[in-house]
Amino acid sequence: MFSLFRKKPLFTQEENERIVAAIRNAEKRTSGEVRVYIEPKNPLVDPLERAALIFAKLRMEETDHRNAVLLYIATTHKEVALFGDHGIHEKVGIEYWQQEVKEMLDYFRNDNLVNGIINCIIHIGETLHEKFPYIPTEDKNELPDEIIFGK
Repeated sequence: MFSLFRKKPLFTQEENERIVAAIRNAEKRTSGEVRVYIEPKNPLVDPLERAALIFAKLRMEETDHRNAVLLYIATTHKEVALFGDHGIHEKVGIEYWQQEVKEMLDYFRNDNLVNGIINCIIHIGETLHEKFPYIPTEDKNELPDEIIFGK
């Protein structure tokens, strides 16, 4: 049904598939989990606080090794945050997350949202692989790989 209020999707189908493929490829080499959450506006003041709230709402702390990472984006407010569970955060520290956000924002400033997200997922995947390598007898995909679009 046609609607005058229909909004253009943020990503094309191909772009969406590329981001999900990046998540799946990153997770093939680690016990870690990566999720992407995108919403237009952040109802809170601090994007990291919002990411932490969403992380908890999605029950991402329930992974076996506490090594899930949430990539949070508020498009209208142009905010980005990375929130890693304490298993991975203890191994990389705050400077790691800040550097990844900085690199992602460099892509975004050049109107390259998709490649910024994919590049960040690749980096996080490499770090998760280094800190939490894949163990074939133990590891499973604990969280869905699809992008979550908030309202």
